[in-house]
Amino acid sequence: MGDSVTALRISVHQALGGGTVADVLLWKRWYASIGVLVSATTLWILFEKSGYNLLSFVANVLFLLVFILFFWAKSASLLNRPLPPLPNLEIPEEIVAKAAGVIHVYANYALSIARQIVIDRNLKVFLQLVSGLWVASYIGSLCNFLTLVYLGVLLILSVPLVYDKYQHPIDEKLCLANKIIQAQYMKIDDAILKKIPLPSNKEKKTQ
Repeated sequence: MGDSVTALRISVHQALGGGTVADVLLWKRWYASIGVLVSATTLWILFEKSGYNLLSFVANVLFLLVFILFFWAKSASLLNRPLPPLPNLEIPEEIVAKAAGVIHVYANYALSIARQIVIDRNLKVFLQLVSGLWVASYIGSLCNFLTLVYLGVLLILSVPLVYDKYQHPIDEKLCLANKIIQAQYMKIDDAILKKIPLPSNKEKKTQ
């Protein structure tokens, strides 16, 4: 039994990509993880508790950076010093193509959901979408966008680590919860959803 469980165990590190990001999320590079946590907490306190505006902060940081670089370049030309070491500020085509591919996949997925709801009249997908939007609206009413992003950072720095350590009991609980949800959905489907008359595609074509 133990061998089968071990064999079925998923490598969370590999599932997260197996690179630097996976190391940070699983606290294998604890200094980087602490840096992300401290930075996110500092920014959240700065904007949420101090009442500082994000646009003003970005503008002031850029103003200070441009000011320093301008006078550095001027003083370098007067004192025969090297110019500021600016990197080659270009976005590689590979990154643009990869981002476009990701957007393309998600856009097609959203369109497929819209097709299932509007054309196929998939009531299950419709209820799932409505429930998800209602949950998102409810969460949005409890906190603002910045706090939601900060909570997301805390979750991505804690959930993968906890799941990596306690994967087997968590999987058992998730399987049990999934069975309960499926059973309840089947009851609702048999009692209510199947009794709702929906016109079929054949009837629509005939009309």
